[in-house]
Amino acid sequence: MPLMPERPALLFFGTSDFAVPTLHTLHGDGYPIRAVYTQPDRRAGRGRRVQSTPIALAARALGLPLEQPARLRTPEVLDRLAAYEPAAVVLASYGLLVPPRALSVPGLGWLNVHPSLLPAHRGASPVAAPILAGEESTGVSIFLMREGLDDGPLLSQTSTPISINETSGELTSRLAQVGADLLLETLRRWSVEDVTPVEQDHALATYAPKLSRDDALLDWSEPSEVLARRVRAYNPWPMAYMHWKGERLRILRAHADTSLAGDIGEAFTDTHTRLPGVYTSDGALLLDQVQVPGGRPVEGRAFLAGHADWAGSRTGAIG
Repeated sequence: MPLMPERPALLFFGTSDFAVPTLHTLHGDGYPIRAVYTQPDRRAGRGRRVQSTPIALAARALGLPLEQPARLRTPEVLDRLAAYEPAAVVLASYGLLVPPRALSVPGLGWLNVHPSLLPAHRGASPVAAPILAGEESTGVSIFLMREGLDDGPLLSQTSTPISINETSGELTSRLAQVGADLLLETLRRWSVEDVTPVEQDHALATYAPKLSRDDALLDWSEPSEVLARRVRAYNPWPMAYMHWKGERLRILRAHADTSLAGDIGEAFTDTHTRLPGVYTSDGALLLDQVQVPGGRPVEGRAFLAGHADWAGSRTGAIG
């Protein structure tokens, strides 16, 4: 039996759920992971309880050394990073700036697992961006990091179609496993010099800025299909919402119907589907799943059963 090639020693940088499959895949394939870096535990939620990142939880479960610096620029943090003497660093959805001194540490460089087909959708929200744009496909890129924003040379890419009703959360989960498999294949080839880096076409670059809660307020003067894409793109965060009866009504799932017509912003009950809807500039958005403040997600029909005053009401600003 031929001997397996020696696997280079790694550091792993990640924070969100997207990074977890890559960490598990590398560990399961026998890569020596000298340490895992993630963001510090922080207080979050209504109870302000201290919460660990998904990667911190995964690293502890795997028994891997864990580092959680608040930032990487301090001399002490940089010295400790260099002391691990990694041959390569793998990064997936880490969320903190990596300084030039850190980038120069590993001989094989920093391999970034990015959930878009670069140079499209560089930046903070690459999964939501193609949904918002109405694109039919997306993918994962493995690239070598340098000082710019997601602009390093590509080592590999793979594409996948976006399902018609797929939310950002669902797409992120799927791309996470696609990225883990692609990274493993790419790292094996890169470590034996079987990959030639290819510069991105920077003239084609687009950017996906960080999402905010303000982005998630639906504007009924927009076309219904645009609104439906917003609902998908903002699920699970920041979650699309509308103002109704002085409160925020969250919209988890919805679909467009351009055959309907009415006053923009007026709520109604669709006679065919028995779903709550709101008229838009070119039709209507039908609400498949909603959530009232303090309540659980409910199907649109169940919502109507408890809100007989929906039809004919107006949506608008709180208060």
